[in-house]
Amino acid sequence: MMLHTLLASFVTATEESEKFDILHHVLDRKLYHLELFGFDASITLHTVWMWGVSALLMLLLPALFGKRKLVPSGLGNAFEALAVFIQDDIIYNYLGKNGRKFEPLILTFFFFVLFNNLTGLVPGGATPTSDISVTIVLASVTFFVGLFAGMKEKGVFGFWKGLIPGGVPGALMPLIWVLEVLSLFIKHGVLAMRLFANMTAGHIAILALISIIFIFQSYIVAPFPVITAAVIGVLELLVAFLQAYIFTLLSTVFISSAVAHDH
Repeated sequence: MMLHTLLASFVTATEESEKFDILHHVLDRKLYHLELFGFDASITLHTVWMWGVSALLMLLLPALFGKRKLVPSGLGNAFEALAVFIQDDIIYNYLGKNGRKFEPLILTFFFFVLFNNLTGLVPGGATPTSDISVTIVLASVTFFVGLFAGMKEKGVFGFWKGLIPGGVPGALMPLIWVLEVLSLFIKHGVLAMRLFANMTAGHIAILALISIIFIFQSYIVAPFPVITAAVIGVLELLVAFLQAYIFTLLSTVFISSAVAHDH
C-alpha cells in the first residue's frame, strides 16, 4: 500500500511539475510524509531519484565488470576509461601511495554525482545535486573522511597542532589555530555550495530566457531566447560531467591535505 501510494505520488508530482513548473528539474517536493522519532523523514522526489541512481549503479557496474575481461567493450569500455582517468588524473596524482585506500570512495563520488547531475536532463527527471541538503551531505562525507584519516595518520594531537604554520609567533598561535579550524568548515561549505549553485544555474538561465517571451509578449523576440535556451540545455550535459569532475577533484585535494599536511 505504501509503495503504491509512493509511486502514485511520484507520477502525479512529475506530471504536475512538467505542466506548471519550468524548474521542476531542480525543485524538490514531498511524495510521502513520514516521521521517525519526531523528525521529518519524508520521502521526496530527489530521494526517489537518488535511490534510482544508487540502484542503477549497483546493478550496472557489477554487470559490466563482474566478469573480468582483458579488453572491455561497449559501455564497459566507456566506464573503464572514466575510472582510469579519475585514478590517474586525480586519485594517485594527489593522494600518491594513499590513493588505493581512498579509491573506492573517490570513484563512488564521481559516478554518484555524475549520474545525479544527468538525471535532470531526463524528461520528467530531477537533479538531486541541485538540492543544497544533498550537496551538504556529500561535502560532509569528505569533511569527516579527511578529518578521521588525518588524525589516524598524524595522531589526534599531531593533526590539530599541524594546522598551525611553522614560524608563527606564540602570541598569534591561538588566533591562527582558530582561523585554520574555521577554514576547514568554510572550504567544505563552499564545496557544497559550488555543486548546488552550478547545477541550479543552468535551469535558472533557461527560465530567464524563456521569460523574455512573456515579458515582451511578442513572437518577434521568441527565436532568440528559445535557441539560446536550447544551446544552454546542450551545455548542461557538459556541465554535468565537469561538476562531477570538480567535486571529485576538490574532495580528493581536501582529503590529501588532511592526510599529508605538514607546515
